[in-house]
Amino acid sequence: MPEPAPATPDLSWERRCLRRMQRGERTAFGELYRVLAPKLYCEVLMPKLGHAQLAEDALVDTFAKFLEHHARLEVREQSLMSWLARAAGNKANDMHRKRARLLRSLASFESLVSPLAASPTTDGTFEDRERRELAALQVMRTLAALNPRDRRALELRFFEEQPRERCAELLEVQLGTFDVLLLRALRAFRSEWEHSTGAEEGDEP
Repeated sequence: MPEPAPATPDLSWERRCLRRMQRGERTAFGELYRVLAPKLYCEVLMPKLGHAQLAEDALVDTFAKFLEHHARLEVREQSLMSWLARAAGNKANDMHRKRARLLRSLASFESLVSPLAASPTTDGTFEDRERRELAALQVMRTLAALNPRDRRALELRFFEEQPRERCAELLEVQLGTFDVLLLRALRAFRSEWEHSTGAEEGDEP
């Protein structure tokens, strides 16, 4: 039986909701989410990430992790909100690290993402840094739309900067096959990029 959510969630309410979830009551998760998600988004994720879409993605991942682990959780002295905040903070830190790697890798990927650039040069200004941040976000979204094999080939070669031979080994293909796979992945990326950004098909990097 759903219970009225408190204006300020307390430990006893969190414990009751968690126990109901562990008994298989699906409505309990919805109650927890409605109360705790806005607080987590506003107080943890937005301050750490500073971007609404990234914060929303991190929020989804945080609650997905909670659903994965809730059956084994025990809320004693620590509140459930504290557990979620820690998980969300870790997720935000992971996203920062991934975005930093992606920004460093944009130089290697420049020929493919150059249609994003306001100018072909980078001068270190705030506007330039902001453009590259937006570029990184769009690259992440474009990669996410590719099939897993193409995405992994691009990640290994350009973002993890693995040698071609190592990429082939990790994907369990011959080197020549990897080269073909990488070319196909680049074409798929470019096609998805043009579709999602509205780039002119005639534009050449």
